[in-house]
Amino acid sequence: MSEAHPADTNGDGKVSETEEEMFLEFKRKELEDADAMRDAQRKMTWFALGGLLLYPGAVVMASLFGLDEAQKTLGSMAPTYFVAVAGIVAAFFGSQAYSSNKK
Repeated sequence: MSEAHPADTNGDGKVSETEEEMFLEFKRKELEDADAMRDAQRKMTWFALGGLLLYPGAVVMASLFGLDEAQKTLGSMAPTYFVAVAGIVAAFFGSQAYSSNKK
């Protein structure tokens, strides 16, 4: 027994023009959504990497401006911040490597 076509929404075994249009529109939206998700993930990763590079600069600037308490606070938060950002970046690159190997 053959499987019904995914565009056949009413189950009559025939794909009408309306059903085909709906199916193609759904697939187009699905591709657009996947593309938008990848773009958002890429932007988030670059933002995280930028913060990773700028964070030590903030500690140095606080030191240069004599903001000792700010320097201590930023310094004490650094290990947690770097691990969290590294996790975000690793998750992004790991998911990209996994999805490229699945193809």
